[in-house]
Amino acid sequence: MLISRTRFVVIAATCLFLSGCADSVFVKAPPADVKKLVILHTNDHHGRFWHNEQGEYGMAARKTLLDKLRAQAKAQGQEVILLSGGDINTGVPESDMQMAEPDFKGMSLLGYDAMAIGNHEFDNPLSVLEKQHEWANFPLLSANIIDKTTGQYAYQATSVIQKGNISIALVGLTTTDTEVIGNPEYISHLAFTNPVAATKKALAEIRAAATPDITIAVTHMGHFTDAKHGINAPGDVTLARGMAQGELDVIIGGHSQEPVCMAQENQALTDYQPGDNCTPDKQNGTWIMQAHEWGKYVGKAEFEIINQEVNLVSYQLIPVNLINNKHKQTDGVQEKFVGGELEKDADIYQFLLPYQQKGEGKILKPVGSINGRLEGDRSIVRFQQTNLGRLIAAAQMAKVNADFGIISSGGIRNSIDAGEVNYKQILSVHPFKNRIVYVDMLGKELEQYLTTIAKYPPDSGAYTQFYGVSLQSVNGQIKDIRIQGQPIAANKQYRFSINSYNAAGGDGYPKLLEHPGYVATHYIDAEVLKEFISNNSPIDVTQYEPK
Repeated sequence: MLISRTRFVVIAATCLFLSGCADSVFVKAPPADVKKLVILHTNDHHGRFWHNEQGEYGMAARKTLLDKLRAQAKAQGQEVILLSGGDINTGVPESDMQMAEPDFKGMSLLGYDAMAIGNHEFDNPLSVLEKQHEWANFPLLSANIIDKTTGQYAYQATSVIQKGNISIALVGLTTTDTEVIGNPEYISHLAFTNPVAATKKALAEIRAAATPDITIAVTHMGHFTDAKHGINAPGDVTLARGMAQGELDVIIGGHSQEPVCMAQENQALTDYQPGDNCTPDKQNGTWIMQAHEWGKYVGKAEFEIINQEVNLVSYQLIPVNLINNKHKQTDGVQEKFVGGELEKDADIYQFLLPYQQKGEGKILKPVGSINGRLEGDRSIVRFQQTNLGRLIAAAQMAKVNADFGIISSGGIRNSIDAGEVNYKQILSVHPFKNRIVYVDMLGKELEQYLTTIAKYPPDSGAYTQFYGVSLQSVNGQIKDIRIQGQPIAANKQYRFSINSYNAAGGDGYPKLLEHPGYVATHYIDAEVLKEFISNNSPIDVTQYEPK
């Protein structure tokens, strides 16, 4: 029995491609006029064009896998489309320093057909995104980003792609959280509108001109089980439930950076491991799929379309040279990678190599040293004060001769371990290239500002790291604010450092751009941290421990 929009019956689980790759197979002899489509997908690439130190993932190995999957599909009379759930930018210094040029050009060579525009596509000035459009030979889609000045789509909203005898309608969508977490300097003229309304409008426009066989939303909104999105903007489940049944066949997603594999209805698997079976989510007749992050997997969904009915035949997440933690053996030989090693495609490897060498040459030279770990892990720095958060604030404060420094935890993206520190490590902490600004403000106004930002909750990018200022929170009230150990004085003027992203309202911070005491500098956060570590090495990390 096939998986249709209304029925879901698991008949068998079989690995069709590699030993260690899981696949759920649903068997039925198809009629002669069946249309067969394979959707391949990745998401949240974040600069991982090159394999890591252990040889995992990377675009060269992904190309080898894609070529094999396309050859298999051709042999079985299937058409193939390759999609991305967005966020190509930001995460690896070698890519960040080159504005993701190797990544977008590499995706073109890998044969991507379309991608969703992710929130991190707005980490750079829009001129960079325009250049990335030129590097890509495929459309970057979003139907819910509207130019406020014209009321029109800011970017291409949809695409109808013909693969053999199959007409495929694509609608792109971007998380509405971008309005809060994106850099206001770059996106203040853009509106990020309701995805359900945007999808309905876009599909109506498509169907006025075409009759697609299958409708796909390629999104960067996140999968939140049972639509429980918490402090995040609503994601793919909310979208599926907001559509009329049969209106949207598939959602290929990103943003939450997880393998979307369900244990049962509205209950996700919490311990998915490479090679395990994966059943995607199904909501209101719409299949929802996501392939974790960084190109660790290629998602493969096989569909059959019979009399306008779209049926999922099988689904699997195929690992791309992921380290084998299950200690499987093949003929008594320990396999390093789940399912065996995928060779790197020689042409892609040689194309990307100069970019990797160029990036490494700039960033691997030591700039200083530290005597312990500087803590910046997301699961810690967004919940409590850390030595790295305080050191960053201290560095920025010192650069502009301020009385204290603040930084939102969302601007801290990695930790730094003890020993020599190179520029690559610093760029992994600060990949966004934010400028440092300072603000001169009277104590009575500053007290209200600090009270506001100190109340931002843990587990959010807005959670504030402080240096040179202390305060107490008692039953939700902020009390005893002190600057450099002294009680804040209402009529005294203070100076504090902050980055341009937060000053412009990023992460929901109060906007400071029009404040009379606002001064923008040309200092970049990564450069400031690099200079501070270099000038003060060896850094004693205990000096920055929270008090």
